[in-house]
Amino acid sequence: MPKHIAKSDLPQKPCLHCRRPFTWRKKWERVWDEVKYCSERCRREAKQTPRG
Repeated sequence: MPKHIAKSDLPQKPCLHCRRPFTWRKKWERVWDEVKYCSERCRREAKQTPRG
């Protein structure tokens, strides 16, 4: 099995706030199913003004 995985092969999902796709990161390895936002900024803004 290769040690490196191409970035294009990493899982993606859309941000719940800005709707842009974001890619898996190593720091999210254990909590990937719980990650909802692409950034701290989107997380903060979603709390202030929830989209319907």
